[in-house]
Amino acid sequence: MAQRLALQRLLSLPARGPLASHGRAFGTSAGRRSTFNVQDGSDFQDRVVNNPKPVVVDFHAQWCGPCKILGPRLEKLVAKLEGKVLMAKVDIDDHTDLAIEYEVSAVPTVLAMKNGDVVDKFVGIKDEDQLEAFLKKLIGA
Repeated sequence: MAQRLALQRLLSLPARGPLASHGRAFGTSAGRRSTFNVQDGSDFQDRVVNNPKPVVVDFHAQWCGPCKILGPRLEKLVAKLEGKVLMAKVDIDDHTDLAIEYEVSAVPTVLAMKNGDVVDKFVGIKDEDQLEAFLKKLIGA
């Protein structure tokens, strides 16, 4: 009984400290901010086509084994670039219209986009060195 009262008092105290204003005790990594899931066609238009930054578009599917390897590998490298490039994830089963529009016939397919134009592309899985070269070419490094 005493423990329950102590817990109730503790829970009723106002939050203090640097995390109090955020409402949660964990932050988001740079990787999460630079990678996003496309919600629909207008979201793609706003966040990819109209984006002033270069964007890597990862067309993938939940059932695709190579996609499950490539996606995290690519996300890690995009996060290392600290905002110089963004990564949009497009599930082809949810966004068939975008897959058709960008002529995606196999997954994974990765597009490099600048100023709304596709400037480079690859299909299939790549190792980290190949992905790093792909990203460096996109950002002009």
